Amino acid sequence: MKKIVAASIVMAILSACATPNATVSKDAQMSKDWSNDRLYSEARNALNSGNYSHANALYGVLRARQPDGRYTEQSLLDSAYAHYKNEEMSQALALLSRFERNYPASVDMDYALYLKGLIFFAEDQSFLRKLASQDWSDRDPEANRRAFRVFEQLVNRFPQSKYAEDSRRRMAQLVDALGGHEIAIARYYAKRHAYVAANNRAQRVLQQYQNTRYVEEALAIMIFSYEKMGNTQLADDTRRVLQQNFANSPYLAKSWQPDDIPWWRWWK
Repeated sequence: MKKIVAASIVMAILSACATPNATVSKDAQMSKDWSNDRLYSEARNALNSGNYSHANALYGVLRARQPDGRYTEQSLLDSAYAHYKNEEMSQALALLSRFERNYPASVDMDYALYLKGLIFFAEDQSFLRKLASQDWSDRDPEANRRAFRVFEQLVNRFPQSKYAEDSRRRMAQLVDALGGHEIAIARYYAKRHAYVAANNRAQRVLQQYQNTRYVEEALAIMIFSYEKMGNTQLADDTRRVLQQNFANSPYLAKSWQPDDIPWWRWWK
């Protein structure tokens, strides 16, 4: 009886050891007689056909064979892209970090930065942002800042890159989002009668995001909060600035007021 129990334990241990490597060895066994050229070609075909998991498996086999081979540099970028398309952002970023460390002078560094920026750009996939559709002020501001810094690095280092123009466009969109985030917080504070905090956030829009579409509303919130705090002089001064810069502003005819809004869009 003891022998039977012992044999069962051994079999269970052997089974447990074998199981984790099953899926990895499947790709390795399938491609064991392939040349590295064919292995890379098959991985590219899988990538181009949208079979990203299979592509990554083959690229992994290729890099295991040749950690510093002729295809390693490109395979890191291809694998990072495949992980990005599979929404496996942490794996994609890890591969891009490895690429940047190992190939700092690569001719494809602009693409590596562009892909990294896209990953941060797509990072915030929260329930509320989906629910709110396309309002960029809902995005995580830290994700926006990370994406902006990467795109800025690309534009500064590679101003003539084919990815530079789209990076500049995304940077402008991200700045707008950051300005929108400040306005969202200003609205929140104003609605909760925290007028000093609302005014400070509105001022930050004027100081840091003066080229965004939120400047007009920021001025209006400042007027509203100054009036609530009893500072009529500053309210009048700010109203003159609003009139000079936005002569047709609706806030000149009717003062800005916190709206009654559904709970999931209180910042609108």
